[in-house]
Amino acid sequence: MKNTIKLSTATLYVSLLAFISFVLYILYINQEVFYTAHDRSEFLFGSTYFHTLMSKPFGLIQYIGAWLTQYFAYPALGTGILIVIWALIFFIGAKAFKLKGGASTAMFLPIACLLTSLVDLGYWIYLFPANGYWFSQSVGYLIMLILLWAAVNTSRKWHIAWYLVAFFMYPILGWFSLLFLLCLALSDKITWRELVAIVVLVFTASIWHSQCYSYLKFDSVVLAGFPRFIAPVDRNDNLSIPFVLLGAVSVIIPLCSRYLEKSYFPVLSVVAVIALTSYLKYQDKNYIDEMRMIRCAETDNWKGILDIVSNNPKPTSTMIMLKNVALMNEGGLLDRSFKMGNISNPINKPDSLHVTLLEIAAPIVYYNYGMMNEGVRLCFENSIQEGFSPFELKILSRCELGNNNKKLVDRYTSLLHHHPFYKTWQPSPLSSRVKALQNSYSDDISGVENSDSYIVNHISLWFDANNKLASEQALFYSMIRCDSRRFWEALRNYVKFHMNEEFPVHAQEAYILYFDKAPGKKRMMMPVEQSVYDRYKEFWNTIETKAKSGAKMEDVAKQMHAEWGGTYWYYNIFGRQVY
Repeated sequence: MKNTIKLSTATLYVSLLAFISFVLYILYINQEVFYTAHDRSEFLFGSTYFHTLMSKPFGLIQYIGAWLTQYFAYPALGTGILIVIWALIFFIGAKAFKLKGGASTAMFLPIACLLTSLVDLGYWIYLFPANGYWFSQSVGYLIMLILLWAAVNTSRKWHIAWYLVAFFMYPILGWFSLLFLLCLALSDKITWRELVAIVVLVFTASIWHSQCYSYLKFDSVVLAGFPRFIAPVDRNDNLSIPFVLLGAVSVIIPLCSRYLEKSYFPVLSVVAVIALTSYLKYQDKNYIDEMRMIRCAETDNWKGILDIVSNNPKPTSTMIMLKNVALMNEGGLLDRSFKMGNISNPINKPDSLHVTLLEIAAPIVYYNYGMMNEGVRLCFENSIQEGFSPFELKILSRCELGNNNKKLVDRYTSLLHHHPFYKTWQPSPLSSRVKALQNSYSDDISGVENSDSYIVNHISLWFDANNKLASEQALFYSMIRCDSRRFWEALRNYVKFHMNEEFPVHAQEAYILYFDKAPGKKRMMMPVEQSVYDRYKEFWNTIETKAKSGAKMEDVAKQMHAEWGGTYWYYNIFGRQVY
């Protein structure tokens, strides 16, 4: 008997250690996700924002969640708060469901559902506008468990009063109020009191909608606070699975309490937690690297961006755009860009979500190319749907500083200064490079939505720009577009501003290629290194040899990538993008 007790105790502690280790690991590898959550989440200081949320059910919990999300500015601090909330859920849940010993590990499952809901979003993090999502579900569930703990420790004759509490708490707790009611009703044998609970459960949302929230859509009141992932042109019901499971597990625990006493149950719980979170979580290197690069771009850490992309063999279009912005600031764009890669890989999306550079990083790219009005326009468009986040407010401040609009800079920074970690934040002064690009061309607002294409096409038109940096950008983006006509126009202007300087390697490669494509036309003559010309001939000889062997185009590209992937010729023939 003593050996059995020791074994059960050892199993419990080992399972608890495994669970804690797994949760900490998942939180650790998602630190950039949590920083981005704070950076793209709205929280505005003042009564207007508070009353806006309070005008709908679950609004108070959303307000608390939005306030707590600010602490993800330091991801370790934010995750520490989450861990405290989940620890309370574990201990209070065990008391509320009357779980002892190994049975208490059943509370691992609700925590796993809440954890999974934070790490399975993927690119929905840039589109999902729910206020306080990152904390509201954990806070709401904790309050529900506190109420349940209080209710199960009172006499059953008072359960009717608790059912009324659930009804009147609906505007605050939303769907957690109904979950509380259901868990309480199932905590003991069914009597007429529980039948009353079922009636309250069925009609609560309808009554509140008709009496207090008639100005809202009915589906916004039914299951208020239950996350539903719907964007203007996208929908993903799979992301609601963790919350469905959270409700299901909470209902099943009181029904199956006698089966939870088995000695092997703690191990079973940990296995279920690891399986659930591992299966549903979103994990992708490019997803995290994009977030790291955006964070570097916000602080003008261009070397950090280049270090990240140098270690990524399959970058996305967002990463490539940020990499080229970094090279513009660090120098060596026309010598290093194609060596580091300009062939973008598609975003890893498990659904049909429409997300591009436009939603991920376009405002900060616009700013660094001196396109201040476009940056302001896009920030406002994003904020209409998602609210004013620290990311938008910082970009708006920097763009208006570039426009010399001190009044608007003060307006945006004053909003940021209410944030606990931006109390002294000020936009950094405009760099000489950004200022040069801002003055090189008119900053007209176009309203074009395909942002990455617009940037490439727009800058390639700077072939008549009147400064050195803009002429380099125009030449580079004419090469990215594989547009020979714009290339020759941009090259003439580039040469005018770069007299007596070395002809960059990638520009030489493009020059040889376009000269060879139309040898009969009169072109400006440029000095080209013999070694570069010899490699060009070798490049075409290699292609001809492989083509004669009957290899397909995509197979030839794979075979030649190791040796030729860092040249402009490879990009032009095998990797050109449609702009």
